Amino acid sequence: MPTIADISRFLGDFAPLPLAEPWDNVGLLVGHSSRQVNRIVTCLTITPDVATEAIELGAELIVSHHPVLFKPVQKLVSTDAQAAMLLQLIEAGVAIYSPHTAFDSALGGINQQLAVLFSLEDIQPLRIKATAGPGERPGEAAGAGRHGKLSVTRTLTELCELTKIKLRIRQLQFVGEPQRKIQRLAIACGAAAEFIPDAIFAGCEALIVGEARFHDCLRARDSGLALILPGHYATERPAVEAVAKLLQATFPETVVTASLVESDPVKFG
Repeated sequence: MPTIADISRFLGDFAPLPLAEPWDNVGLLVGHSSRQVNRIVTCLTITPDVATEAIELGAELIVSHHPVLFKPVQKLVSTDAQAAMLLQLIEAGVAIYSPHTAFDSALGGINQQLAVLFSLEDIQPLRIKATAGPGERPGEAAGAGRHGKLSVTRTLTELCELTKIKLRIRQLQFVGEPQRKIQRLAIACGAAAEFIPDAIFAGCEALIVGEARFHDCLRARDSGLALILPGHYATERPAVEAVAKLLQATFPETVVTASLVESDPVKFG
C-alpha cells in the first residue's frame, strides 16, 4: 500500500513544485508522510461538503488543486469556518496535497490538456519555465499558459460554440467582434487574465481564460485580443478528474475518486 510520501513524490514528478508561481503554496500541506493511503479524493477546492465527503469515504488523502492555508494563519480555532474544516480533516487523519500552479504549468498539466482538447498545433507555453528534459518529447517545454494554431480558422462565435462543447457548459462570456477570425489561440486556466500581454506578444487573436475582471476585459478589447470566459471551474475541474484517473492507474491498490459533491458555485439565471 503506498504512503502519502509515495504519492507526494509521484505528484511532484508529474507537476514539479519549482514550476509553481512564487506566491503559491504547493505540495503536501497537511498530514503525516509515512501514513498508508487506501483511498484518495481529488477536488478543485476543499469546501466543507468535500471535507465531509472525504471523511465519510474514509479517505486518507485529498488532492486539491487549490491550496488550503493559502495565506499565513496565526491560529486554528473552531470559530473560524476554514479553520474548523481543517481541524475536522486533521482529527480524521486526512492529509492534503495541492499542486496548483505547478499543475497548471506542467508538461501534462491543465493548460497542456486544454490545448490538446482544442486540437492546437505547435503548442508552446506563453511563458517558458523549463526546457524539455530526459524522457520528454522533443520541442516540449513546461511553462505557464499555452498557445498554438487551430487546425481550422474559426470566427469568435464559432470558437465560443466549440468551447461550450469541449468544456461541457451551456453559457460563457466573451469579449470581441463575433465575426473576428481566429487562427492562433492562447489558453490560461482559472483566473489568469495576467496573460493578456503574453497572448498578444505570441500573435494570438484570442485567449481562453477561466475568468477576467472588467478592466482586464477592457484592456483586451482595446488591444484587439478576443477573450473567451467559460468560467474558472469549467477550465480546471476536468483536470481534477484526469488526476484521479492517473492516480488510480499508478496506484491500483488505492481507490481514487474525483469528488462527487463538488460543483461550480457560479450559476446562470
